[in-house]
Amino acid sequence: MSRAALIGAGVAAVVVALDQATKIAMLGAFGDDSPPKPLLPFLDLNLRLNRGVSFSFFAQQSKLGVDFLIAFTLAVTAVLILWLLRTRSQLAALAIGAIIGGAIGNVADRFAYGAVVDFLDLHAFGRHFFVFNIADAAINIGVALLLIEAAWGQGAAKGDGASAGDRAKGLGR
Repeated sequence: MSRAALIGAGVAAVVVALDQATKIAMLGAFGDDSPPKPLLPFLDLNLRLNRGVSFSFFAQQSKLGVDFLIAFTLAVTAVLILWLLRTRSQLAALAIGAIIGGAIGNVADRFAYGAVVDFLDLHAFGRHFFVFNIADAAINIGVALLLIEAAWGQGAAKGDGASAGDRAKGLGR
């Protein structure tokens, strides 16, 4: 396994561990009807079970719907693992590892609870934007890092380590 893949695998493991530890703590600290607990002026701890995907879109109550979301997540995770094993960029590996870790953390919840445990409630000016968890944050950070890698990183346009200027001059590796 390459150094980049080891970095990605390590990041994935840390994300899963932090995600699951915080979710277990939140499930132990909050009851079904517990009110939100302010953490910061713009962030509350507020336990929610998300039966859908991002922002509760496509919420699934049936076992078939939950099974479909699990299967889809595992398929995407398998593709990401293949990508991780092939990348040479440490930044891309870190990003892919964060996404894989987030996906595994959330799919573990679907196996255990039939829903994803969310608990970080972001709000400002009387408006609540969304409730999320460590896995969701890792996925978003991973996507942002992949965008940075694609725009400015190693092999930005072609994936070969050559700069965009070198490729334009026909000097790519």
